[in-house]
Amino acid sequence: MSESHETIHLEKAKAGCSLCEAYAAGEAGKPIVVMACEGACLRGELARLAANHLCDELAPGRTARLCLGGAFTKDTGQRNLARRAPRVIAIEGCPTACASRMMKAVLPELQPEIQWIPKLTAFDGSLFAIKEMPEAERKAQAARAAQTILRSL
Repeated sequence: MSESHETIHLEKAKAGCSLCEAYAAGEAGKPIVVMACEGACLRGELARLAANHLCDELAPGRTARLCLGGAFTKDTGQRNLARRAPRVIAIEGCPTACASRMMKAVLPELQPEIQWIPKLTAFDGSLFAIKEMPEAERKAQAARAAQTILRSL
């Protein structure tokens, strides 16, 4: 193990999800793939909500929502979405940058455009847990973040 990288040994998937593969095949022609931090903290939740709002409500004809777990753990349809898209956007919740780092581990050539939730939202930065922000405010913060990203598409 080098000082700048960790080595993981990920067991190959023995099974897959036909629904996931069908979704990926149906989304394959879209020019923009959106992946998001899926962290269990407030910033991860805002990233997830913003990605879903952008892809499902604001720009469904141009964007495909990437399943980060599926794309990272097996080389099939979800990873192909990221591999083949002309443009990949990563919505990151914090400096750990889990979404973009995970995908660059399996697709080293990937150069996602990174959008940072702390720069796209305005809330008390001392909050950590999802439950520390009411659901309506979480949805409003995520919608504002998605609107900001939409303007860059």
